[in-house]
Amino acid sequence: MKLVSLLCATVAAGCMMAATAATAQEPIVIKFSHVVAPETPKGKGAEKFKQLAEQRTGGKVKVEVYPNSQLYKDKEELEALQLGAVQMLAPSLAKFGPLGAKEFEIFDLPYIFPCKAALVKVTTGTIGKQLFQKLENKGITGLAYWDNGFKIMSANKPLHTTADFKGLKMRIQSSKVLDAQMRALGSLPQVMAFSEVYQALQTGVVDGTENPPSNMYTQKMHEVQSHATLSDHGYLGYAVIVNKKFWDGLPADVRTQLDGAMKEATEYANNIAQEENDKALEAMKAAGKTKFYELTKEERASWRQAMLPVHEDMASRVGKELLASIKTETDAAKCE
Repeated sequence: MKLVSLLCATVAAGCMMAATAATAQEPIVIKFSHVVAPETPKGKGAEKFKQLAEQRTGGKVKVEVYPNSQLYKDKEELEALQLGAVQMLAPSLAKFGPLGAKEFEIFDLPYIFPCKAALVKVTTGTIGKQLFQKLENKGITGLAYWDNGFKIMSANKPLHTTADFKGLKMRIQSSKVLDAQMRALGSLPQVMAFSEVYQALQTGVVDGTENPPSNMYTQKMHEVQSHATLSDHGYLGYAVIVNKKFWDGLPADVRTQLDGAMKEATEYANNIAQEENDKALEAMKAAGKTKFYELTKEERASWRQAMLPVHEDMASRVGKELLASIKTETDAAKCE
């Protein structure tokens, strides 16, 4: 009887060891959720990271990419990350304001970056690192800044002068800075999830919006907007972030491999951003449903004059010292 008991115990122990070994061999799953289309710079960057991460870790990590708000909408995804329901996101920088890190809204200030080189000096330098540190106490670790270029304005009427914005309902992300920007133009800002914008434009719930060309094209907004102005008035970028507890709990070698994959995916995503926007703009022009307008030198100056007071109005919100530091960096940038 004792022998039978011992054999049973041995078999049970063996089964437990086998189960433990099988569990140990299962890949670490990273759910990477985002709200834009796979064909956008962010979408392609996410897929590149998936490919590199799985390759470099030798299958120890499996990355599941969920585009187009398949899992969570704009307002839901950050909470999902903090709760551990997803491990990785790439939200627009404006999303951190409502979370309490309002300094990130400085990226929303109109005409703050005179060129791409000025932007890169900020995101890859000390300022970019300091901003990421502000997310740590919220259970978030920042890994990289991904570019999506400068925005254009669109509506179902021509937008040549600032007077053309008066009374228009313009969709924005949840950002006090973007709210102030649209009010400075005389329009009525409407906060709305990105996944809902197409239908809102189609049904007239909102009259217009702002986006880089790649977002406008992949979401088919050009089908429901008759006019667009190549204003380059504002910037749209993303921060690739992870759940801090998850990231810190990874084996050191795996985390190093993922850091390398993220660095390479970031270079890839940022390099293709301008190309993707250029292609999207040409495709929308070819479709012939939206008339695109290039501002004259005088009109652009008028737009800047109308929106630059937003910098002063929002200085106390985003941080006067931070604003001064960014101005120093952008002034030193070599813009063509």
